[in-house]
Amino acid sequence: MAKCCRCHDSKQRTDDEKKRLINRLNRIEGQIRGIKGMVERDAYCPDIMVQAAAVTAAVNSFNKELLGTHIRTCVADDIREGKDEVIDELLDTLQRLMK
Repeated sequence: MAKCCRCHDSKQRTDDEKKRLINRLNRIEGQIRGIKGMVERDAYCPDIMVQAAAVTAAVNSFNKELLGTHIRTCVADDIREGKDEVIDELLDTLQRLMK
């Protein structure tokens, strides 16, 4: 496995991009609070697991959006600038996501 090169320490996001990501995170946070409430109310285990699966799907959707933006911006820009090490960083990130 390639060692992450940490080509970037931060990323400037547009206001629209931040808004979309934060909205998704707020929904996920609400889902988590809902699951916590279900546990506190002693809800039936399968009902809790269904909600937990919905959270997993929401987190995966968040990651897909963030990854797509990363590839279209950071990765593409670095490749255009001849910084091919970003490919190894991307591959490392994908391997971590697919565990």
